[in-house]
Amino acid sequence: MTTPLLILIAGPYRSGTGDDPELLARNLARLEEAAWPVFRSGHVPMIGEWVALPVLRSAGARGLADPLAAEVMYPTAERLLQHCDGVLRLPGDSVGADQDVAIARERGLPVWFRVEDVPGYVPEAAPVGA
Repeated sequence: MTTPLLILIAGPYRSGTGDDPELLARNLARLEEAAWPVFRSGHVPMIGEWVALPVLRSAGARGLADPLAAEVMYPTAERLLQHCDGVLRLPGDSVGADQDVAIARERGLPVWFRVEDVPGYVPEAAPVGA
């Protein structure tokens, strides 16, 4: 791969959490688990919440239940997709991730459903002595 791609990692964040901070953190960590394989394969991983959550906090929102969240969360991903080269859609129910896929397809961007299908995928090396 000669040119790194900017790849939006999309999957469940709020879905099924009831906005419980522990469950939200678990979902974000699951999204972030895909960041290293994407990076290791020569690309730049992006997760919408990495941008949206600081924007929401700096706007003075009091969490995801704040009405301002609707003006920040999905629109952030939509704006990011104007710059992304593709979407890695992780498993799990998510209206927002499904919306990301729809936008990507409208724009003719590739959508991958397994990190192994990302162009240039490099499997993690086996530990020494394995």
